[in-house]
Amino acid sequence: MDGIVYSSPIMTTITKQTELADFCHSLKGSEFITVDTEFMRENTYWPILCLVQVAGPDDAAAIDVMAAGIDLAPLFDLMKDETILKVFHAARQDVEIFHHLMGSVPAPIFDSQVAAMVCGFGDQVSYENLISKLTKARIDKSSRFTDWSRRPLSEKQILYALSDVTHLRDAYRKLEKMLEKNGRAEWLKSEMDILTSPSTYNVDPSNAYRRIKTRGAKPRAMVVLQELAAWREAEAQRRDMPRGRILRDDALVEIALHAPTTPNTLGRTRGLSERVANGNQGREIIEAIKRGLAVPDSELPKPQKRVETPPGIGPVTDLMKVLLKLKCEEQGVAQKLVANAADIEKIAAFGEAADIRALEGWRLELFGRDALRIRGGELGLAIRGDKLVLLENPGGG
Repeated sequence: MDGIVYSSPIMTTITKQTELADFCHSLKGSEFITVDTEFMRENTYWPILCLVQVAGPDDAAAIDVMAAGIDLAPLFDLMKDETILKVFHAARQDVEIFHHLMGSVPAPIFDSQVAAMVCGFGDQVSYENLISKLTKARIDKSSRFTDWSRRPLSEKQILYALSDVTHLRDAYRKLEKMLEKNGRAEWLKSEMDILTSPSTYNVDPSNAYRRIKTRGAKPRAMVVLQELAAWREAEAQRRDMPRGRILRDDALVEIALHAPTTPNTLGRTRGLSERVANGNQGREIIEAIKRGLAVPDSELPKPQKRVETPPGIGPVTDLMKVLLKLKCEEQGVAQKLVANAADIEKIAAFGEAADIRALEGWRLELFGRDALRIRGGELGLAIRGDKLVLLENPGGG
């Protein structure tokens, strides 16, 4: 613990319902609270919530979700209170847990990782690095691989968990001031709109095939794969089991490509035992295959035509990557938040016709418009001394 700095608010572990109700009531009317979760997911489809850490202006608590008799209703009411800002770091998984357990998304939300990208701290900065840069505090990482489902938790583990919300309070205040100073609060809002949209967390089995990598699969195989992936997703949810425990991706793709319709032929799939092929799971797999095979030819997805990029576009793309780096360093914003490699390729190839976020809103102002001007020959890059600068009308015409 030598050299480890912790904030020193009142901290406690909550294991009783009355304690939880009192703590949540004490936070009513707060301008903001900081929130983090500890969970396990190795053997389940849905995360197993083990601990919730919450800090208010003056105190902080680790809520032992696994304590006997604990009902999280007071916490959920707090998370639904739209007058209180909920501050997370790398919020997506935490918000997914609350969405699953309480049926709605906590709002409003402030994600310090995204805010840090807007304020120039780089792409997806870790919590430890952000806290170190903003508060000079150092986080003790020795408990980061704790099995949070095991009880009792040690004082050191609780302190580690609480440090994820106590330091975050100070970091939030500093990030808020930075956003106010640089006028980028609206930039952050567009990202928070994605995090607070229920569609971000609603898992539709019919779309599960999109996460599976396939190359050169024909339309019929893709339809079969869509049915198989939807079956696996629904089965994983029903049994609360990781997708790969139901059926691995490579086996799913192989089955889709060969479309076996009998237990005997299904059993020849690598990684699938004859016992499974001849059992209930095998029967359900074959039913999914048959649903895919029954789709009329007229309803099969049309193969996407490969869009040919103009010859010589590579150097143009490289030039725009340099522009992106220049602009983001000048403005103190993470490149990843502005545009990715695919965005840049599309601008280089298609100009204003590229349907990407980099050509909308603040991204257009920061980078997109100048990228289009470089593509059109209206803007150039040159080295002046030891700096890269933009040149107006580089052709001189």
